[in-house]
Amino acid sequence: MDFVFEPYHYWIIAALICFIIEIFTAGFAIFCFSIGALCGALLSWMGAGVIWQVVFFAVGTFISFAFIRPFVLKFIQKKNTDELKTNADALIGKEAMVIEAIDNNANKGRVAIDGDTWKAVSENGEPIALNEKVEVVRRDSIVLYVKLKEIAGQLS
Repeated sequence: MDFVFEPYHYWIIAALICFIIEIFTAGFAIFCFSIGALCGALLSWMGAGVIWQVVFFAVGTFISFAFIRPFVLKFIQKKNTDELKTNADALIGKEAMVIEAIDNNANKGRVAIDGDTWKAVSENGEPIALNEKVEVVRRDSIVLYVKLKEIAGQLS
């Protein structure tokens, strides 16, 4: 018993190759061709001619690019990468403990946050005492700008 490749087998192989290539690429573009190849395979399996198979391949690919790809990209990619804070930027808004009194005029001050110590500067220029809880407002390189942590509307 010899196995003979039918035209729809070639379409399915093309779809699988496109799917495998998509695994190693970004953007969900090659997968659209895979969907088009499956449309061509379906028509081939139904016994349609080569021209109709190619037309359905093109239509399936176009429809997946126009309608399916934008829908999938919405869930794969973040709309705004600025919303995702990483590394030192993730410290902004967190609470820290003053481990060396902060005095901008004397160029002194350190805070502890997440197990690390950072050089700290008072955001408004006022000195901050040792062991105060502060909030990180922003950072500039390796220096954190902090303000006194507000508790229920009161300064601690």
